[in-house]
Amino acid sequence: MSGWIKNVISQKKTIAIPVLTHPGIEKIGKTVKEAVCDGNVHYEAIKYLSDNYPSAAATVIMDLTVEAEAFGSDIIFPENEVPSVNGRLVSNEQEIDSLEVPSLEAGRIPEYLRANILAARNISDKPVLAGCIGPFSLAGRLFDMSEIMVLPYTNEKAARTLLEKCTDLILRYCVALKATGVNGVLMAEPAAGLLSNDDCYKLSSVYVKKIIDAVQDDSFAVILHNCGNNGQCTEAMIKTGAAGYHFGNKIDMVQACRDVPSDCLAMGNLDPVQVFKQQSAAEVKAETLRLLNLTKDFPNFVISSGCDIPPHTPIENIDAFYEAVEEFNR
Repeated sequence: MSGWIKNVISQKKTIAIPVLTHPGIEKIGKTVKEAVCDGNVHYEAIKYLSDNYPSAAATVIMDLTVEAEAFGSDIIFPENEVPSVNGRLVSNEQEIDSLEVPSLEAGRIPEYLRANILAARNISDKPVLAGCIGPFSLAGRLFDMSEIMVLPYTNEKAARTLLEKCTDLILRYCVALKATGVNGVLMAEPAAGLLSNDDCYKLSSVYVKKIIDAVQDDSFAVILHNCGNNGQCTEAMIKTGAAGYHFGNKIDMVQACRDVPSDCLAMGNLDPVQVFKQQSAAEVKAETLRLLNLTKDFPNFVISSGCDIPPHTPIENIDAFYEAVEEFNR
């Protein structure tokens, strides 16, 4: 992967890696619920997109409920929308102290490992990027998102304990993902984008770096995704030492490219809903070309969606995105 990243940066063309799975689920005639619960269905959607679209890497579903479910959270599974966490699992220091870090056999983790194993075995012409949640975002799903913003100031010890337990699971999960043969992981840490730079460093980056230090090497890259960041915590993100940084549509992508080290990937940031899902194909193409032209002076830029492209996105809009990338590179 380190050689692949160097090649991406050194070549003249801009590569595209949208966070894209849902159109593949729809194309194989399955529901989102089937895909997030069955590793074989999940893999089939990844493989369909890999075979039919020129993304420079294959990505799995950005599902931010898998690790929370493993801890014991109640999950809501709509048929054709992404799952969501229902209620909080822990609400005080005593419950945090007694919270057990789950095994990798818990919940749907085995199904996600199955999807990654199958993708790694059967997609050989491009890197396969697994997915996981970040520590602060997982803590927010276990303790409640509003409450986790306050906990570090009212009970620093409890916050630290919860973050350490979240990090423990994510680290072991990433080790297992690496063992499947995939080439990297896109770690989604959107809740950290709600923090100041200093708090993002203390409550997220320190823990993310621990995971990166354990798993990232020449063969395995960690891409840190933070779609909540509007620019105020990019510095904290970069202190994690990730191989790449993935930004949401809230940020000025040109400034983000300036901030990201030139030997790391800077990825983003077309709005997955207002552009990909809601605009016409012509508008998607125009927006894609606009972003490509704005970022043309940054060899490490990779054009992507700002987050996971949602279900029911018109397939002609996906086509228009790739047409724009091809036209720009010509």
